[in-house]
Amino acid sequence: MKSSNSATDENNQKILLIGDIGKVFLDAGVVAEERCEVCPNMLDAIEAAAKNSFSAIGVVMFGASARLSSALKVLREVSSGAKIILLAQMYEEPVAIRLVGSACNGTSTADDYLICPVNFSYFVSRISYLEPGVLGASRDVSIRAEPAQPVGVDRTIEMKIRELEKLATEDDLTGLKNRRYIWEFSRQIIERARKENGRVTLLVFDIDNLKHYNDLYGHSAGDTILKQAGVLMQRCCRKHDVVGRIGGDEFAVVFWDDPQLKTVGTDSERRSTSADHPPEAIFITKRFKREIEKTDLNLLDSQGEGVLTISGGLASFPRDGLTIEELFRQADRALLEAKRSGKNRIYLVGRSQSDISDIECPGVSKRR
Repeated sequence: MKSSNSATDENNQKILLIGDIGKVFLDAGVVAEERCEVCPNMLDAIEAAAKNSFSAIGVVMFGASARLSSALKVLREVSSGAKIILLAQMYEEPVAIRLVGSACNGTSTADDYLICPVNFSYFVSRISYLEPGVLGASRDVSIRAEPAQPVGVDRTIEMKIRELEKLATEDDLTGLKNRRYIWEFSRQIIERARKENGRVTLLVFDIDNLKHYNDLYGHSAGDTILKQAGVLMQRCCRKHDVVGRIGGDEFAVVFWDDPQLKTVGTDSERRSTSADHPPEAIFITKRFKREIEKTDLNLLDSQGEGVLTISGGLASFPRDGLTIEELFRQADRALLEAKRSGKNRIYLVGRSQSDISDIECPGVSKRR
């Protein structure tokens, strides 16, 4: 016979899921077999969290309102210590990072985030690392309490999982996103832009004459240049833009409209901007081009001299292509044209023999 305390402990193992779980779990049908409560919206979820105890709360970011941060703070206050995990699409990662990092009264708005889709069992395993010994799950048994494991063991496993996640999405030399991530992120963000009349711009660029530096100073010097280029590009970009190294000395940057930072304007005004390249992307690219030209080549050795330059191409959705394949094809063509025209140029698709240095960017603030 169960004691009242046992019943309470069993109830505490429940997980609250908020939103359309079909968007984030590859095996969403399994959720019904587990000890979970699913709420379609945040208002119902806050009410449920206030009335019941949950070990963890999974929040589907897809379709969430712009006031997600405020809603999460309320959820944190009423949920009695439940771990809050954000379930994000790739293009939502910048927002998820901000929400996990933001603090309210010394407590972060959320405890962790996952890039979806994932298996439900993986979601539960991540919770177990946030709260060692509390949760365990499998596809054929309900969530249950498990004997606590040594903290050191849990930390080691968690670190290994994090490392594997990094290897799958990051370039090991520069720490930027890798080609696989850039392609999948771009595919998702273009699909979102298609539905919301948004804008996406792809910049593809490479380092001019990198082979020369490799031959003259060694490959370690070339690696230093690649790493420094990545750092400079990230500094010039907005926090939500995505920078990646897609192979050799070639980089890609995805500029897009952050849903949390929507500019004021009507739909008709936004549609009119689709006829041209977004000025923000042009302005950031011009700034990066200037910054890299000022790079101190003495970092190579005492004999280092010369000016470091890049060549690249810019292509925008929907102006220059409707898929990521089309945008890469167009940006690569513009990059090749820039190389053939003498290097140290960034060409726009549709503007033959026109470097972005000749283009004004009205309405773009120069202050960061």
